[in-house]
Amino acid sequence: MSFFNKLFSREKKESLDQGLQKTKESFLSKIGRAIAGKSTVDTEVLDNLEEALVSADVGVDTTVKIIDRIEQRVAKDKYLGTSELNRLLKEEIAAILVDAPDSGFREFDVPAGKKPYVIMVVGVNGVGKTTTIGKLAHNFKKAGKSVLLGAADTFRAAAVDQLTIWSERADVPIVKQQMGSDPGAVAFDTVQSGAARDVDVIIVDTAGRLHNKAHLMDELGKIKRVMKKVIPDAPHEVLLVLDGSTGQNAVEQARQFTAATEVTALAITKLDGTAKGGVVLAIANQFKIPVKYIGIGEKMEDLQVFDKEAFVETLFSVND
Repeated sequence: MSFFNKLFSREKKESLDQGLQKTKESFLSKIGRAIAGKSTVDTEVLDNLEEALVSADVGVDTTVKIIDRIEQRVAKDKYLGTSELNRLLKEEIAAILVDAPDSGFREFDVPAGKKPYVIMVVGVNGVGKTTTIGKLAHNFKKAGKSVLLGAADTFRAAAVDQLTIWSERADVPIVKQQMGSDPGAVAFDTVQSGAARDVDVIIVDTAGRLHNKAHLMDELGKIKRVMKKVIPDAPHEVLLVLDGSTGQNAVEQARQFTAATEVTALAITKLDGTAKGGVVLAIANQFKIPVKYIGIGEKMEDLQVFDKEAFVETLFSVND
């Protein structure tokens, strides 16, 4: 059975292959070293494999789960050659991702009956949050959706300016106020304007400060409350943006943000510039929140809707 969804286009697959190249090369070389000179999967091979997975930023908890599953299969099959280990590992990593929640989307789409569909974007400064919002706006628009942006990160001098540049680049309108304005007021104006304009998607940026979790909780809670005054079930999605190149730091950020607010979806960025793409597995397994988007390059189209099967297939594919 093919891992690929038929809708997953050749162009997207090529972008994914290129974007995950560093991770794939590092990942496969570490696995190769773990089984070098061995003909059967024994304790030493499993120990080496465990070390390889942890060093690939798959994370300790997720690695232990994968190794446990492989140990069970080795015990059941009694004799298992290292030539079969790649297949086995691929299946178990696929199982880890399949067990993780799925956003249910393969394209840039929104649920029926949710209009405007309100996305509140959270994440620390520097993870690619503003860029992700701009790319989301572009891709939703390309998919035929009308989009409105809201610049509710009013504490950082460059945040409003950066989002304005992205709104112009994606050719979508933006609601903004001066730096230092009340973020809740900006969010309220954005949702009210989006509802009045009957847009399909509203994307609201928020401040990304983690130094005071209580303050962050209060601020995000207030933004949610003012949105609900206009659209009672808004926000429909709270999207946490994480920088994949930071490896386990991204896991820690996810832990802190999920403690501060209800996160419903994840976007993992900057995977093209790092060998730490294994962190996607750690995050998907640990938090049971759908990884909805991955960033694999600079181009607008390089923000992709996450396809679990395609991700695993690419991770294990050997270049011709």
